[in-house]
Formats: sequence, structure tokens, C-alpha cells
Amino acid sequence: MGEEETTAAEPVTETKPLGERDLRVSDDEREHVVGVLQKAIGRGMIDLDEFTERTDRALASRTRGELNAVLADLAGLYHPAAAAAAAPSYAAPPVGYGGSYTPGRRFELNAKYSSLVRSGPWVVPPEMVVRNKYGSTKLDFTEAQVQSPVVHIELDAKWGSVEVIIPEHAAVDVNSITDVKFGSLEDKTRSNGHMGNPRFVLSGRVHGGSLVIRHPRRGLFG
Repeated sequence: MGEEETTAAEPVTETKPLGERDLRVSDDEREHVVGVLQKAIGRGMIDLDEFTERTDRALASRTRGELNAVLADLAGLYHPAAAAAAAPSYAAPPVGYGGSYTPGRRFELNAKYSSLVRSGPWVVPPEMVVRNKYGSTKLDFTEAQVQSPVVHIELDAKWGSVEVIIPEHAAVDVNSITDVKFGSLEDKTRSNGHMGNPRFVLSGRVHGGSLVIRHPRRGLFG
């Protein structure tokens, strides 16, 4: 009989791929979250004790998951990178908004002879197209969950008004809107081209109407 050779099986080590929540955060990200917490205390969303406790947790955070936990219950005050870690897939748009979204494709909102409104705690994808003819469009990002530091919005508005409301810490870029006919473009936030997080980049055209960009109104009748 020939000599039998036995070979011990080599141990197999499986490495689980890291998710967004497991990625390490930088000092800049921690400091940004502290700035967001300062806005939260200014709006009365948290008290001084909560601010101190959350600030300590933010500065001690090592991963995006830990950093996100600091802001998770503060509507409209998400850290974009951390929010993406908390919600790895986009929520489907509610029925009745005229929108259709498929992963890997641009999110579209369509309306005609009607009002198109997006407000409240809705999920904002990185790219979207808004088409509205003979109606009005209102995009309110005040309480929205923005999942990327830059959001690209392509407008195709004809004979109607467009109103875009962004948080105070955000900014817009309207330099790609080069086709405004029989209408107007007004940036009341004065943030065009400035630093902001998130940053909303608008492109496309506005015919026969107005485009107004503003911050949320404050006061009893805001």
C-alpha cells in the first residue's frame, strides 16, 4: 500500500465587511455634531444638562453609529454621514405624492395642474427630479432625513411657483439654473456658494413662475 498523506485542513477565517455604522469618524465630524447640538439647545430641543452629556458622547465617539446615536431623536438636525449609517436603505415615498423611487435610479416627483408638497420627516435621496406644470411645488427640508452631504435637485417647473425651505445650517447652489423665463429666482437664505451641511445643488429650468429659497419661518405664525 502506498503511504497515505494526511493534510490538516487550514482554518477558514471569514471577515465580515464593515457597514457604514462601523466606519471611523474624524475630529471634524465630531466637532460638526457639537455645532449641531448647539443649534438644538438654541431651539429649546435639549437642555443644558443634555447638551453636556451629548457633547461628551459625541467627542468620545469612534464610529458613525455611535455618533448618530447622539442626534437620532433630534428631527431636522441630522449629521448626514451618521444619518446614512442609521438608514442604509431609502424609505419608499408615501402614496399620493406622485413620486416613484427605485434603488439605483433617481427619485422623481411628478405633478400637473396641482400642488406638489414634500414636508415633515421625509427621506431625501442624493439625487431627485421634480417636474411640475401649471401648479406649485414646495420642498421643505426642515425635518427631512438627508442621507448625503450633497443633494442634487433637477427642476422642471412650468407656469408655477417653486418654494424650497432649507435648515439654517444648510446651503444652496443655484449656479446650474441658467434657464429662468417669465419668472424670478430669489435666494432669501443668501447661502448660494457658501459652506453648508447639507448642500442642495439645484439645476434645471423655471418657466413662467418663481423660485424662492428660504429658511424656516419663526414665530407664532411661521
